[in-house]
Amino acid sequence: MGGGARELGGYLLALGGWVSALAAAVLPQWRQSSYAGDAIITAVGLHEGLWMSCAAQSTGQVQCRLHDSLLSLDVHIQTSRALMVISLLLGFFGIIVSVVGMKCTKVGEEDPVTKSRIAVAGGILFVLSGLCTLAAVSLYATQVTYEFFRESTVPVNARYEFGSALFIGWGAASLAVLGGSLLCCSCPTKERRGQQYYQQSQPSTAREPPVKMSSSPIRGEQCL
Repeated sequence: MGGGARELGGYLLALGGWVSALAAAVLPQWRQSSYAGDAIITAVGLHEGLWMSCAAQSTGQVQCRLHDSLLSLDVHIQTSRALMVISLLLGFFGIIVSVVGMKCTKVGEEDPVTKSRIAVAGGILFVLSGLCTLAAVSLYATQVTYEFFRESTVPVNARYEFGSALFIGWGAASLAVLGGSLLCCSCPTKERRGQQYYQQSQPSTAREPPVKMSSSPIRGEQCL
């Protein structure tokens, strides 16, 4: 795979990961009511996310409500919020930087080595964005797992389990890390850097044409 095709493929993967991370952050299905057990004790399905909680009735009606207070939220929700916001910001800057650094674009620098370094910087931003998404989703999933399996008087079918947004977040993190890694492969090799430095350090071979001197003697005028 050529360098330009690899950069384009990595950029599209990372862009898809960023869009998926945005969707995961907005969706309220980070955890949902569990239907495990012998019987369903309620006809209302509950969904909770980072920003709101929803109740879906058996008739198809869905009611959502934003979280009332930031300080009253659990620590894992606040941490996941912060990580997702950081992830989206890093991915946004990665999109802009990668567009400038890719070989298939004519934006910014024309030097191929400089553009490759800019593309690597964009890839690093995408990798960091994917890691932040992975950390946020995994932290939330760990808390859901702990609350599901801990000893409690709450019936199993009244507890919460993984929601669809968690799986979207894991997929988004994978795409962002993979795409960013492909962009990081655009780093110029030592041979290319050495050739560029050699070309820049070579003196100019163009020589000015020699000036021909007149062979006839210069005769001055005699003053009478």
